[in-house]
Amino acid sequence: MAELNADAIQTLLSLYVIDSKLDIDFSAFAAYLALLLKWNEKINLTAIRAPEEIVQRHFGESLFAASCLPASATTILDFGSGGGFPGIPIQIARPDSRVTLAESQTRKAAFLQEAVRTLGLGAEVWSRRVEEMPAERTFSVVTMRAVDKMEQALPEAAKRVSFGGSLLLLSTSGDEAKIKESLPQIEWAASKAIPLTEQGIVLLGTKGST
Repeated sequence: MAELNADAIQTLLSLYVIDSKLDIDFSAFAAYLALLLKWNEKINLTAIRAPEEIVQRHFGESLFAASCLPASATTILDFGSGGGFPGIPIQIARPDSRVTLAESQTRKAAFLQEAVRTLGLGAEVWSRRVEEMPAERTFSVVTMRAVDKMEQALPEAAKRVSFGGSLLLLSTSGDEAKIKESLPQIEWAASKAIPLTEQGIVLLGTKGST
């Protein structure tokens, strides 16, 4: 399967980067793609097989999320990270932040460990359920994208947001109202449409400071 170089990846991702302050190392994305394609032959990290589509759907949407993060995003929990989306692209784009990739499935967590090592990232991998974290551990931002049992996961994700911090969800416009109703403690900003998708949105909300 043909891989993509950094220049080709930068071109594919240009529509997703709406924050000009991000200093993105596209060679890191080329290395990430190569590793993802290799591991995806053994374990199911993504059902998408075409490299260009992986770059746009996974890397692009994750970078769009990174562009939506507040400047105060110093500690970030990627809840149910799977193949590392959106956490690894966020860590590449925001090296000043500290991303924790939470993934309880052993083989996927092993991939995340290898990705962090290979790419030289400052991210941490939490290879157990988020519920098993110390109760006092919270983050300035919690991100979530396409996790299993979303309805059960949302309240746990909100618990891990520091007061005054943010919850960032990659979802669809059809689920927006249901999500907002389920988390009344979150003050939501207007959703942002993800480029090149029919219903994809980023929802960003703030957890009340009192």
